[in-house]
Amino acid sequence: MRTRLRRHARRIKVVVYQETLFDYKEHLWTFLGAFVGIGLVGLLSQYQLAPADAPLLIGSFGASSVLIYGVINSPLAQPRNLVGGHVLSAFIGVTIHHLIPQELWLAAALAVSLAIVGMQITKTLHPPGGATALIAIIGSPQLKALGYWYVLMPVLTGVLLLLLVAVVINNLTPTRQYPANKNWYRFWQRTYGSH
Repeated sequence: MRTRLRRHARRIKVVVYQETLFDYKEHLWTFLGAFVGIGLVGLLSQYQLAPADAPLLIGSFGASSVLIYGVINSPLAQPRNLVGGHVLSAFIGVTIHHLIPQELWLAAALAVSLAIVGMQITKTLHPPGGATALIAIIGSPQLKALGYWYVLMPVLTGVLLLLLVAVVINNLTPTRQYPANKNWYRFWQRTYGSH
């Protein structure tokens, strides 16, 4: 009994140790990518757009940054998922807002649910897309007034900027490669590492 407990204790120590290793190079690249990506989107939003224009910076971009700069090998972080998930979810969110503008709870629930199913069907699942759909429902009056322009600006424009930074930053070091699919620009194909 005592040897079994010691064996389990050793296994727990190994797992805890491996899960808490600090890889400063990996963390530095993650920080740099997220900082440059979000910083660029924020700077363009602040200095290049008139105050009446929609901001480029939306909350779901923070969650996308976790994936495309921190978990770059995840299928959920690949360009097809990043761009397709956000754009499809934004479109669904705006559509639901137009159909059900008065019932916030119903519109929010439908937008997020339909966005998730839409991403599953199109194989563009990107978890921050659910937030993009929700923002179309609960966003500011200025953002809601954009209507379907929300899909292009801020969503598509911001996502393309984040993607550009991810492709550059994540490939500056030999230990990181993004995206996983070398033919990522062929957005109609969903194959990772083949061809």
